Amino acid sequence: MTRLPGDPSRYQLADDYSISLVIHGGWQFSAGHRLSAEDVDDGLEVLARSAELGVTTFDCADIYTGVEELYGRFIQRWKSTSVAAPLQIHTKFVPDYGDLGRVDRAYVERIIDRSLTRLGIDRLDLVQFYWWRDDVPGMEDAAGWLSELQSAGKIRYVAATNLSAERLGRIERTGVCLVADQVQYSVLDRRPEGRLGEHVATTGTRLLCYGALAGGFLTRRWLGEPAPSGLANRSLVKYRLIIDEFGGWAAYQRLLVELDAIAEEKGVDLATVALRFVLDQRHVAAVVVGATRIDRMERNVRALGLSLDDADHARVRRHLDVAPGPVGEVFGLERDRDGAHGRIMRYDLNRDVPGES
Repeated sequence: MTRLPGDPSRYQLADDYSISLVIHGGWQFSAGHRLSAEDVDDGLEVLARSAELGVTTFDCADIYTGVEELYGRFIQRWKSTSVAAPLQIHTKFVPDYGDLGRVDRAYVERIIDRSLTRLGIDRLDLVQFYWWRDDVPGMEDAAGWLSELQSAGKIRYVAATNLSAERLGRIERTGVCLVADQVQYSVLDRRPEGRLGEHVATTGTRLLCYGALAGGFLTRRWLGEPAPSGLANRSLVKYRLIIDEFGGWAAYQRLLVELDAIAEEKGVDLATVALRFVLDQRHVAAVVVGATRIDRMERNVRALGLSLDDADHARVRRHLDVAPGPVGEVFGLERDRDGAHGRIMRYDLNRDVPGES
């Protein structure tokens, strides 16, 4: 599918389904993501302002504590307004690492029904599926049960998140249609340009990209700053590790200088350039950007009106072409539980929800 010719702010993900090019991500609203009071506006107000700006697609997950419930309250509030444009609600199905051996059809349906209840809706627009371990069979079966729930009307479209080309292929060969794969993609992390890019070029699966601002590291806030000695939350720790893979703090700072120079020439913010760069890449349908403040979502939306030409992209690429990493498949570093990236992951978030184990 492609961007809508009459509306450059939307992407036609399927024949009868379009999404906003900027998707409001919900991770930062989660109880597992610590933010200071000055970094948070009223959640319902932020979500409503996003929708007013044309960001009508919202991303959450079964494992983001409290976010599906927040979105449920927002949906009811939005429906009551006189300007209520249709919303698209994307969530995820991520069975716990320790539960994979007991995932059956009932397990899958229980999690999907719980998401429907939390959100207060009859059908999930998009469910993005992840399976932690190849040594535990059942990934293809779980995808098939999601497809059955799609046929039953509980899910509109099935997608993946953080799945490699090889794992997507295994699911697709069972006949399950995956319309998208949500993956980490930024000027610091080009892993989706490898085997995954080759795969989706042949299948038509599109990329929904998170991490395009690297948890805030791809903003002017860090320009010229020394490497931090301590970080406030796991997201910043995660993307600080990506900076190390990219080539270190000095290489990252040189990239920031280039992005800022382009931003100055265009009259926009550095973050806007970073978002536009990802939106311009092949097979990308949208960027998933978290925002807990209204002004930040207003900044993010400006990427839709920005145009980067070939010379702009070449200026950015000259920094990326000499970067040593990150390397490997999408989410490969994060799946290694013994590595630096894997050690900061949390693998059993569904069972962490009180009363919902």
